[in-house]
Amino acid sequence: MTIIKTEFALALNQVATERGISPDDVIASIEAAVVAAYKREYPQSIDDEITTKINKDSGEAKILKDDKDITPPGFGRIAAQTAKQVILQKIREIEKKTVASHYKSQIGTILKGRVIRYDGYNAYLDIGKAEALLPKEEQIRNEHYQVNDSLIVYLKEIADDKFGNPRIIVSRSNSRLIEELFKREVPEVANNTVEIKKVARAPGERAKIAVFSSQGGVDPVGACVGQKGVRVQTVTDELGGTEKIDIIQWNQDKKLFLAAALSPAKITQVEIDETTKRAKVTVDKKEAPLAIGKGGINVNLASQLAGFEIDIVQTKSKEEN
Repeated sequence: MTIIKTEFALALNQVATERGISPDDVIASIEAAVVAAYKREYPQSIDDEITTKINKDSGEAKILKDDKDITPPGFGRIAAQTAKQVILQKIREIEKKTVASHYKSQIGTILKGRVIRYDGYNAYLDIGKAEALLPKEEQIRNEHYQVNDSLIVYLKEIADDKFGNPRIIVSRSNSRLIEELFKREVPEVANNTVEIKKVARAPGERAKIAVFSSQGGVDPVGACVGQKGVRVQTVTDELGGTEKIDIIQWNQDKKLFLAAALSPAKITQVEIDETTKRAKVTVDKKEAPLAIGKGGINVNLASQLAGFEIDIVQTKSKEEN
């Protein structure tokens, strides 16, 4: 039996070269396909130990039983058609694994993708050499996706789907996306002059990041904000334009840091209990709405950032006394 060589075998070689697929994997796929085709045509041989031998130069394939050639006359055309479908599927699987391997080294970084389809739940992105999945749980709430939209995403992981095929999972809601965006926009973060200590985020609404620099004369907050706010605004724009980002200077003094984390509210007093990890924060009554934030978002993010459950205690202003 001879598998069509002129266009088919050459196409296999081309794919192997262009996609970096091992020729041995391609040959193994052909052999498996030919054996499957033979057993489908001759079901009485299902329990037999059937193998096949592919001539890498000519593309000729022989069916072997106990090392004897038992290739039936006229089997070539049927086998080639059947094998072609299976082989192309195998090549796609191998190609996916090869591409996934390429992206493994990029896990934990950001990349640009283009939406190629959206089913109302998951979005699928073209990220260059592969397709990536942006699941519902990794999306920014209330963000709408349309075909050809360009998005910056965080490459979260590569996980096998239920068929065992590698799936590249990306995220828009992961806190690391903000870290990587600041690394891209702020040279001081990229070269570790400024360190991002922690990020607390309500995706699409608000985020707080704690920054620090051990080098004298470096203003970590100013570096991240940028001249006229251009750096932080660029990050906000990449996140859809609605997520407000508070940049806070990290302080090893937990009381001072917690007070700063509740900005823009002005804090009167902070008492912390290290054992229970709770903090009692006293604020003037007029500052309470700022400290709490809409729907409690400000106090919740400050709590995540500082690592303390926060109880807000209001006091009357001097005007009310």
